[in-house]
Amino acid sequence: MKFLIINGPNINMLGIREPGIYGKENYEALLELCRKTGEDYGIEIECFQSNHEGVIVDKIQQAYGVRDGIVINPAAYTHTSIAILDALKAVQIPCVEVHISKVEEREAFRQISYAGQACFHTITGQGIAGYRMAIEVLKEKLGH
Repeated sequence: MKFLIINGPNINMLGIREPGIYGKENYEALLELCRKTGEDYGIEIECFQSNHEGVIVDKIQQAYGVRDGIVINPAAYTHTSIAILDALKAVQIPCVEVHISKVEEREAFRQISYAGQACFHTITGQGIAGYRMAIEVLKEKLGH
């Protein structure tokens, strides 16, 4: 199996950006967690991060016919990007949405998830451990 992990804006600033909300673990720790989880389950993991919406859309489109599943943290684009939603719907690759913080307990504008409408499952508030959970849920969905 081959999974693509997509991270949106500012996820590369983990450990620096609002550690009270997002934790003290940095982006390298997140990448290592995903790599290790892939090794544990025999899944090829590609991690990708961009602060640019169109680049994320391009990456989703490039996954078509190449990746078996997607784990996505669209970050701020969660609440604004119909383009990312449309890309996820277009490729029809099973997708899990993950958020480091408990977005459902934050500001009102964070209550809308466009990308989540194309995902079969969402994990929130588990810190970077949520990525491992998302990979496991995706693996289960694909029957492996």
